[in-house]
Amino acid sequence: MLDPSLLKDLLAEVRLAPSVHNIQPTRWRLVGGDALLLLEDIARRLPAADPTGHDVRLSHGAAVEGLSLALGRHGLRIAEVEPAADASTSGGLMPVARILIRAGGALDKLADLVASRISWRGGFRAFGPAGEAALDGLAASSTDLLLVRDPPAVGEIARLADEAGFHFLCNDAHRAELLRWMRLSRSDPAYLRDGLSAEAMAMPGVVAFGTRLVLGPLFPPLRRLGLAATLVSERGTFANGAVALFHRPEGEDPLVTGRAFYRAWLAMTAQGLAACPVSVLADRPASNRQLIERHGVPKGRRLVNVFRLGLAAGAPAAVRARLPVAELIV
Repeated sequence: MLDPSLLKDLLAEVRLAPSVHNIQPTRWRLVGGDALLLLEDIARRLPAADPTGHDVRLSHGAAVEGLSLALGRHGLRIAEVEPAADASTSGGLMPVARILIRAGGALDKLADLVASRISWRGGFRAFGPAGEAALDGLAASSTDLLLVRDPPAVGEIARLADEAGFHFLCNDAHRAELLRWMRLSRSDPAYLRDGLSAEAMAMPGVVAFGTRLVLGPLFPPLRRLGLAATLVSERGTFANGAVALFHRPEGEDPLVTGRAFYRAWLAMTAQGLAACPVSVLADRPASNRQLIERHGVPKGRRLVNVFRLGLAAGAPAAVRARLPVAELIV
């Protein structure tokens, strides 16, 4: 059923799944002909931004959903996802789950959108009737998304995002970790491999150079002068857009949440909408609580992430940074 050649074909698509900071922490091992072992590369953890490992586990979940979508092309399916019996670390890898594969899969309608899904960090153009219809279609297609369209409400969320983002940037360890995963120059050997490239973040060369300085050695003096918050503001990127609050059941395993997260993002792509997670809004308890209270996230659900979305004003980055398939197989 499964063999090394097919696994390579599958992972060429699976690796396009989203992961926090594009760290790509998921590794795979073929176990016989009907199972895969999902492992975590612990060197890719984010101790400052993700101390509990929630976001990394959610990233693994997105990879599992990516596997499910890829398997359907070959008439295969995921029959079961079992927690790893032994989660001890060996060789820098920690088993996360054993995935049983069976025949009987079918092509999922979202599978053809995998290659076109992107994290859009540029601006948006005005919605118009077609854009409003796209939002209507998205609202009808997902029970995990609560849409905010009113411009003043979107503006207030943009303000909250700036506040939350600045809160985290004022933590030296968090800021240093973010910089570690930002690829701000094409001379960086990892520019096309992983992390957040300047191109993907819609940063021209001079802006990328300035970002390195602002988030690096200049941040403390700029903060003392009261200039840092303005220089790192991303409020303008919300203009002409809407916001989607992604919520899931309280107590749900992030591995399951990650699968739903990927599908929700693909559903946005299916409607012709460009989207970008604004994770700081969900990660900071104060903004998370305010969004739940102000926008009526249903009881028994938790706010997992927030997207800004709309009609892209411009073209996406020409390339996406991804690790070679061979490095994902261990």
